[in-house]
Amino acid sequence: MADNLIKLALAVGLVLLTSCASSTRQSDEDRRAHYAAYAGPPIQQFTWLGHFDSWEPLGQTDLVVFTTPSDAYLLKVWPPCDLRFAFNGRGSETIGVTSTGGTVSAGLDSVIERSPVVGGRTVCPISEIRKVDYRRMLADKRREDQAKKGSG
Repeated sequence: MADNLIKLALAVGLVLLTSCASSTRQSDEDRRAHYAAYAGPPIQQFTWLGHFDSWEPLGQTDLVVFTTPSDAYLLKVWPPCDLRFAFNGRGSETIGVTSTGGTVSAGLDSVIERSPVVGGRTVCPISEIRKVDYRRMLADKRREDQAKKGSG
């Protein structure tokens, strides 16, 4: 009887973990699509002064980095890198970006993920850079929020 309860509890836990993982994956896809809607065409490079204002993983191969509070870039890295487990400075995992003379270039530079979980660092070459019109994204969000208040 106790063995059956343990097996049932393990099965329920596995189902819950699986559903959480699939909902997280959808959330990553939604966030990536949202940023992509405000991203311009691919560019070859951007200026980086050696630090991020913030950053956020958007799935396995996508990451948004903020070089200032209002300057954002959508970066895509080559597989097999997996940025889904990078945390925005709140966990023990961090990211970095290589650059040459303060310039980050697609095809030349990489995202570096430092993770005690995988035991070291992973070098993820950048395949694409797109500038995000973050100011327009925020303005649209404010308009949406005001429209909801007005209709509610």
